[in-house]
Amino acid sequence: MAVRKPRKKVLPDTPVQAEIESLTHDGRGVAHVGGKAVFIDDALPGESVEFVYTDSRRDYAEGKVVNVLQRSADRVEPACPHYGVCGGCSFQHVEAGAQIRIKQNLLAEQFKRIGKVEVPGFWPPLTGPHWGYRRKARMGVKYVAKKDRALVGFRERRHQYLAEIGNCRVMHPIVGTRLTALSELIAGLSIREKIPQIEVAIGDEQCVLAIRVLEPPTAADIERLRSFGREHGISLCLQSKGPDTIEPLPGEPEVTPVYALPDQSVEFKFRPAMFTQVNYEINRQMINRVLELLDLNKNDNVLDLFCGLGNFTLPMATLAGSVTGIEGDQPLVDHARENARHNGIGNVEFYAADLSKDISDQSWANRKYNKILLDPSRAGASEVLPHFKKWQPERIVYVSCNPSTLARDAGILVNELGYRLIKAGVMDMFPQTAHVESIALFEK
Repeated sequence: MAVRKPRKKVLPDTPVQAEIESLTHDGRGVAHVGGKAVFIDDALPGESVEFVYTDSRRDYAEGKVVNVLQRSADRVEPACPHYGVCGGCSFQHVEAGAQIRIKQNLLAEQFKRIGKVEVPGFWPPLTGPHWGYRRKARMGVKYVAKKDRALVGFRERRHQYLAEIGNCRVMHPIVGTRLTALSELIAGLSIREKIPQIEVAIGDEQCVLAIRVLEPPTAADIERLRSFGREHGISLCLQSKGPDTIEPLPGEPEVTPVYALPDQSVEFKFRPAMFTQVNYEINRQMINRVLELLDLNKNDNVLDLFCGLGNFTLPMATLAGSVTGIEGDQPLVDHARENARHNGIGNVEFYAADLSKDISDQSWANRKYNKILLDPSRAGASEVLPHFKKWQPERIVYVSCNPSTLARDAGILVNELGYRLIKAGVMDMFPQTAHVESIALFEK
C-alpha cells in the first residue's frame, strides 16, 4: 500500500501590508491580517510593513518583512551582512538603547500578565559591549561536497541548515573573525564530513576550540590542526564522544580557560563544554549587583540554588559566614569544589541534587538559610519554591534567563509564600538578540 505524502503547504508569495501592534517575547512584530495573528520577523511596533508569509497555521501565521513603508524611530541598519539569514541574532535592526527599553517593558508585562505582580521599580540596566562579547558558543559544522567547502557557524533563522557566513560580529574576535579560516581548515581534513560541531570556550586570555569528531583524524589531519592552532594562538582539542572525552591534540599541553572576578579576587577554571556566562563584562556587573542586593555579612548562612561551577557561590563566600551551593550536574559540582580549593575558600559546601525532584531527605535541605540566590535554567524554579516555607529566608535574589518563568515564580513567591517584590532589572547579557536576562529582589 502506497503511503501518501502530506501535501506541501502553498503560501501566497505576494507581499501583504500590515500594521505592527506590539512585539512577542522573542522579538517578532505582531499584526492581525484577516482576523488572524501574524508574527513577523524584523518588524517593530508602530511600523507599517509589507511582509511575505513563511508559515500559516489554523490559529496564527508567521512572516518576514520585505519592505518597511513607515519606519519606527527605533529602527537602524543591521551592522552584519549576514543578518536575516543567520539565526544567531534577531535584534540588529533595533537601536541599542531601544533594545534595552523593549526588554524592560517585556519583563514588566510578563510580571503583570503571568505572575499577577506589579514591579514597584526598575534598577538601571546593566550594559556592556554590543559587539565581540560572546565567549561561549556551540558552532555547527557541515561540509558541502557540491561547493567543496565547510560551513562553520550558526543555523539559519527558522531553519536547520547552517548559514553561510564568513565572520560573526557578536563572537569574540579571536573566533568571530576566523570563521573563514576555520572553514578552510575543516575542508582540508580527511574527516571533513565527520565533524558536526565545534565547542568554543574563551577565557580572559585563552581560547580553546573542542572539535567533535565522529572518526579519528589521520596523522596528517593532526598536523594540520596543530599548525592552525599555533598560527592563530588557539588551543585545539578533539572530542570523540561526550564532553568528558575532550582532550588536547596528541603531544600538546592541556589548556584550561580561566575567567577572573577582580573585584572579589576570585578566579575560575573551567572545561570547554561547561556552562559559563557568555558575556564576561555583564557577568562581573551582575555578580556585583547580587552581592549588593544580598547585603552579606559574616552572620549570613546563604543557599545558592542552581549554582553551576560556583559563579555566584565563591564571590558570596568572600562576604558571608557560610554558603551552600546546589547543582544538578555532578561534573559541575566537582569543578566548583576544585575552584573553591583553587581560591582558598573554605566556608562553602557543594552538593549535587536534582532540584526538580523531592529533596526533603537531603541533609542540606533540612538547615535554615536566611538568604537565598536562585539562578535556574529557562525552566525556572517552581519545583523547589515550596521548600522556602521551611527555610524562611528573609531575602531572595532571583537571576533569570527567561522572563516568563521568572514572572511565574514571582507570582508563587508573592501570592502564595508571602514575599514582596522590591525591584527588578534587566541585564544586557545578549546584545543584538531578543534574549532577556533579568534580576529581581524579594523580601519577607
